[in-house]
Amino acid sequence: MKRSRLLTLLVGGVFCLAVMSLYRMLELMQGAEPQPRRDAPDEQDLSRLQQKIDRLERLLSDNNRLVARLRDSLLQHKASWERGGGGANVSSDSTHSQALLFPDANSRNVKYRLSALQLLDVYDLLPFDNPDGGAWKQGFEIGYRGDEWDEQPLELFLVPHSHNDPGWLKTFDGYYQDQTRHILDNMLQKLSQDHRRKMVWAEISYFSKWWNDIDDQKRATVKRLVGAGQLELVTGGWVMADEANSHYFALLDQLMEGHQWLHRHLGVTPSSGWAIDPFGHSPSMTYLLKGAGLQNMVIQRVHYAVKKHFARQQTLEFLWRQTWDSSPRSDITCHMMPFYSYDVPHTCGPNPAVCCQFDFHRLPGRRVFCPWRVPPQPITDQNVQERALLLLDQYRQKSQLFRSPVLLVPLGDDFRFVETSEWDVQFTNYQKLFDYFEQHPELHIKARFGTLSDYFQALHRRLGAAGTSLPTLRGDFFTYADRDDHYWSGFFTSRPFYKRLDRTLEATLRATEILFSLTLAEMRRFGADGRPDARFPARDHFRRLTVGRRNLGLFQHHDAVTGTGRDPVVVDYGTRGGAYCTSNPNPSKGAGLTVFPTINNQYPDYRIRVLIIDCFRSLIVFNPTEQLQTSVISVTVDSPDAHVVDAETGRPMAAQISAAWVEPSQVSTEMFQVRMSSSMGLLIGSVIGLLIGSVIGLLIHVAVALLRGRTSSSVLRLPSGRLQQLQVQFLWYGTRTGTNQEKSGAYLFLPGEDGPQVKSPLVRVSRGPIFSDITSCFQHFTHTVRLFHLDGHAGKSLEISNMVDIRSEVNRELVMRFVSDVANGNRFYSDLNGFQMQQRRTLLKLPLQANFYPMTSAAFLQDSGSRLTLLSAQSQAVASLRPGELEVVLDRRLQQDDNRGLGQGITDNKLTASLYHLLLEDRRGGAQEVGGATVEHLSLLAHLTSLSLSHPPITMVAPSDSQLPKLRPFLPLRLSLPCDIHLLNLRTLEDTQVRSTPGDTPLKHLSDVSCWSWTTGRVNLEDLFSPLRFRSVRHSSLTLLHDEPESAWQPQRITRLRPMEISAFRVQLD
Repeated sequence: MKRSRLLTLLVGGVFCLAVMSLYRMLELMQGAEPQPRRDAPDEQDLSRLQQKIDRLERLLSDNNRLVARLRDSLLQHKASWERGGGGANVSSDSTHSQALLFPDANSRNVKYRLSALQLLDVYDLLPFDNPDGGAWKQGFEIGYRGDEWDEQPLELFLVPHSHNDPGWLKTFDGYYQDQTRHILDNMLQKLSQDHRRKMVWAEISYFSKWWNDIDDQKRATVKRLVGAGQLELVTGGWVMADEANSHYFALLDQLMEGHQWLHRHLGVTPSSGWAIDPFGHSPSMTYLLKGAGLQNMVIQRVHYAVKKHFARQQTLEFLWRQTWDSSPRSDITCHMMPFYSYDVPHTCGPNPAVCCQFDFHRLPGRRVFCPWRVPPQPITDQNVQERALLLLDQYRQKSQLFRSPVLLVPLGDDFRFVETSEWDVQFTNYQKLFDYFEQHPELHIKARFGTLSDYFQALHRRLGAAGTSLPTLRGDFFTYADRDDHYWSGFFTSRPFYKRLDRTLEATLRATEILFSLTLAEMRRFGADGRPDARFPARDHFRRLTVGRRNLGLFQHHDAVTGTGRDPVVVDYGTRGGAYCTSNPNPSKGAGLTVFPTINNQYPDYRIRVLIIDCFRSLIVFNPTEQLQTSVISVTVDSPDAHVVDAETGRPMAAQISAAWVEPSQVSTEMFQVRMSSSMGLLIGSVIGLLIGSVIGLLIHVAVALLRGRTSSSVLRLPSGRLQQLQVQFLWYGTRTGTNQEKSGAYLFLPGEDGPQVKSPLVRVSRGPIFSDITSCFQHFTHTVRLFHLDGHAGKSLEISNMVDIRSEVNRELVMRFVSDVANGNRFYSDLNGFQMQQRRTLLKLPLQANFYPMTSAAFLQDSGSRLTLLSAQSQAVASLRPGELEVVLDRRLQQDDNRGLGQGITDNKLTASLYHLLLEDRRGGAQEVGGATVEHLSLLAHLTSLSLSHPPITMVAPSDSQLPKLRPFLPLRLSLPCDIHLLNLRTLEDTQVRSTPGDTPLKHLSDVSCWSWTTGRVNLEDLFSPLRFRSVRHSSLTLLHDEPESAWQPQRITRLRPMEISAFRVQLD
């Protein structure tokens, strides 16, 4: 306590000294100013006044930076004392404090350990003032003495790379034909010419396509380069995935597809991640990378103010830890690139005008040039000294931002090294510079080409030798801003049609994976020598399954699911996804069933149409979740006289027949909606019959009225008896106006004044035994609120659906806002990739667009007594701009480009559906504290509701062929899984002989859910999946590249599942 008080007094004294110094400087300024003559002109007086104001602004800016650093230091010292028991781990001298406040070259030699960093606290501290930093516009001037590397020479790794988007301005195939295949062809030739040359490659979607095009001799060369360490495959994912919109199922699936391909063809196990272009970064992705066996990673697109803060504190390299994890088990070493971009002008050092002179692809006469109007020079014997010293100065300045004298400098940009001449000018000129450094040891630098593995091995070696520890960090890096108030929160919603398509493809793929794996195991019972029955087309089905995996993986690219590609590229993505679903016969398509029609201007109609031309049609309904649940199945029929029976027993089932609407007030006379409730266990395929005859159930009553208002409001009663006000509003955001102002586009959200509120709607009210709903028909959208009269979690939430069409609008964005009396203050929670919940803080010092965050599947507000949860079937932007409010952006139509390279606006809007469930719950108990921050999770009810929303029942229509055998229910498992375990997938791996069924079974154990007796978190897998039998089971990494030996398992197949962890198992079904 005494030390804490002394620290407070010390920091307070330094602050007072700074204020007094500022006052004295102002006083000296005033005294130094010559007194103007009484007859001096007014212009001189105004000029002097302007100069004094400018000086005062600079002094205030410097003082603000000093105060911010003082606050940082105080928090760090306070946390260190609290964690270390009174400061036992902190040096008693002032060196540590000075190093924190004023980092310089000596600070890397000080052995200290910072407390865990919380990004939420960093955001609270930062002033976001963005002063001009000089050569490094968004940073600060960097200085050094020159003798800092005398004892530990600077060790530099120049890492050649080419960032190849699998679709952006061109389609995936267009980029491959025009650029990517040439880059990889040249790579083989140029790396083979000199063993000192190296390169990294990330996008396995391209690499695998190129591999299929080359001969065996070139493949052997690739393997030799990989084995020699000249070529490193980094991350190993199918794409460099978006981390804001993608669900963790899809993130892991594309990572597994890439890793399995690498292991199968090259025997490669990636160890380092490379994410230089996703628009913000999520800890969910780092968890998956660490679980897949990666130890290190590099990120780039982080808010420029956060980068500046981390650079001052020398925390650009850190151990990224999960917010819910109190142990270092999930830690991964992360390197944050400090400057504006990943291109050459912004990677060698803080001055882009200098760094651009060392991008030799920009030599005079080539296709690109330096915008700073100082071109590169070829390196010769005459200029090598001057050029080397100029480059070394940049390297040394950049090195000052890190704790270790090991420096990573990328060399590349988008689609680089297409021409052989670029390889020559880059490698030849840099090698001359490196040779000069080697010939002059007095410069204390060792520079060479390298890979990420080379860099991180040297980094960990140096850190270990110096006894230096990296700080730990918790949190995410959203929302990203690259300059000024240009926040990239627009892409959270851009092209919502395709974001919904992505999640539907994901659900379809998962259901298909599970059905295929179970069916393949069943078919082995009828085959010989462990092979499936010859009549079962396993190879054809697996080929289609692989196409689906890769199309879903391709769509996770950070210019695909984000909605930031050009119009033809987006159509290509959608067509690939739709083609998979329409060509896959099991389970996505049956006679009379099409899940995805051709992508056109209309939203795909997911309702299943059944023509009851006979007296009986069978529906097969598959529950892809691991829980017993009561769900509503919906089909469209051509007769109002249909009724529903259980096909096995012939017993009638409760059903509700509704009108199908062709206009807001016009009912179809040809089609009718039939909705029935069905209770299904885990992975059960139920058979339902549709017959023509007397109606079983109640024909709904419909009332049409005009609502005189713009919002709907209600009072809800919680189970505790507490009443909660809730209102739904719809409003518009416009974009900025003015000829010289930047405007919203595919990436950016730059709102102007709010547009007019929506007009009064036409309202339909429906009532029936299965559900009741209210539909409001507005000019640009239809809004339906539905309550299901069911037992279980399905009957405890409100289903909210919208059908939006804003194709007639210009530069407008439609928002749905919930207004409640939940007293959440400035805090709310949104999910990260459907994997975890992240606390958000609405900060008044930030512009409106900065307070929007990605929501993949859930967001909630809460106070001490209640919680309002919104669960979503698609990703989009979410915000809580005022207490009690939660709003989501439904669609955006923007006519102009936002100057981030796309070259167009977003005007390809479609009739787009969005689906939600709204929960209002009592809240009991406090939140969990981990690492000094509040950690919250979805409730059990919200989890189960979200699961059924993301993975709805799959409905198939059996052919009307009387020769088919009688269909029976399929029950692969005896019981539902415990409610705190989620079966992520049951994925069949490629087996050329198709002799067995090796599969990947990832299980996620949820946190803060109590429904099973978890005394030690141990579970018997054979009991869990009974009556399925496992021939073998091995615990593995998440992408199945690192297996535990089977001898480590107990005979009963017992494993431990930790809360929030994903565990993967390589199994063979018997």
